[in-house]
Amino acid sequence: MQIDVILGLQWGDEGKGKIVDFLAEQYDIVARFQGGPNAGHTLKFGGKKYVLHTVPSGIFRPRQINLIGNGVVLDPVVFERELRNLEESGVAFSRRLLVSRKAHLILPTHRWLDAASEAQKGISKIGSTLKGIGPTYMDKTGRNGLRVGDVELPGFREHYEALKNKHLELLKIYPAAPFDLEAAEQAWFACIDTLRTLPFVDSEYYLQDALSDGKRVLAEGAQGAMLDIDFGTYPYVTSSNTITAGVCTGLGVAPQRIGRVIGITKAYCTRVGGGPFPTELDNETGDLLRQAGQEFGSTTGRPRRCGWIDLPQLRYTIQLTGTTELCMTKIDVLNTFAEIAAATHYRIGGQPTTALPYDLCQADLEAVFKSYKGWECALDAAKTFEDLPVNARVFLEDLEAYLGVPFRMVSTGPEREKLLLR
Repeated sequence: MQIDVILGLQWGDEGKGKIVDFLAEQYDIVARFQGGPNAGHTLKFGGKKYVLHTVPSGIFRPRQINLIGNGVVLDPVVFERELRNLEESGVAFSRRLLVSRKAHLILPTHRWLDAASEAQKGISKIGSTLKGIGPTYMDKTGRNGLRVGDVELPGFREHYEALKNKHLELLKIYPAAPFDLEAAEQAWFACIDTLRTLPFVDSEYYLQDALSDGKRVLAEGAQGAMLDIDFGTYPYVTSSNTITAGVCTGLGVAPQRIGRVIGITKAYCTRVGGGPFPTELDNETGDLLRQAGQEFGSTTGRPRRCGWIDLPQLRYTIQLTGTTELCMTKIDVLNTFAEIAAATHYRIGGQPTTALPYDLCQADLEAVFKSYKGWECALDAAKTFEDLPVNARVFLEDLEAYLGVPFRMVSTGPEREKLLLR
């Protein structure tokens, strides 16, 4: 068997959670492969909205195993809050939620370092969610990190104290940032006790055995491909590999195990925090997109920057991820627009190009758009792709011709049932 993959093709917030939730019934295991509580995967069904930060989005399907992979960084406090919310919603997870021993832990001092570092940068800050993600990945690559499996070892507390003291020394180089370490530690260790109640696994062996037994596995990514640490808009990126390659390192599986790659894109673009955004609409149209799409961060609550869909950018991330099929979300946000647009290429120094430049953060780049007539009606009645208004179908078909990959799913609203299959 192979592992199928769902990931975002833009700057995150593409609506991956809904698609994972929808597809999860077809799989035995849903495995999150990177990121941390900076993710916010929103699901809506039964008249309620749920936001997941660390727990995989297959948790609401009662028969599926959900695995937090080794590529994830986990904050026990945020994690316990998610677990309590699941309990209150009547979700039984104790035997269906597994955690990789090799996943790294976010310490209270990681969050403190994150806040101090971002504050020092002033106007140059990258827009961190201040969840301690970056400092945790830095300790991982610096070979100082504390891992989930360490909580089973007798020297856990000593390892914790050594890493905390290292952080306290580092904090001396930053301006003072308010942080109640004593209270944060008390909460953190209480939540470690909750973490210990869940099954820990060696995900590389667990998944190998599952695949050999014919189990179907769906890998769930967080953030988006344009935030990849290597291929995103560096330095305005996250601290992990958000593309398909991250599945291999974040779960412990070989490249030949990768099967379908489902790339998620909104019908327009959004981005949170700083960094380049070639199609950004810093005007009334951008405000209309933000309000119509309720574009406010599910993790931070910050208003998202909005702009038209960027086709050169999408072609770039499709290439990087090996996307085999596309899903468009939030096409319903465009219902009231008489005219919509898509960027087909850029101009840099007066010369046209469809390639993203190395120095995208510094390039004097102008996006060039193609206009489309809007459909100016609701999509609630559409049950199939063919039921969509003509102008909506023209828009989608033109985009897939440009991108060279078919749209297999189109989401017409946030609810679970509002998804057209093609």
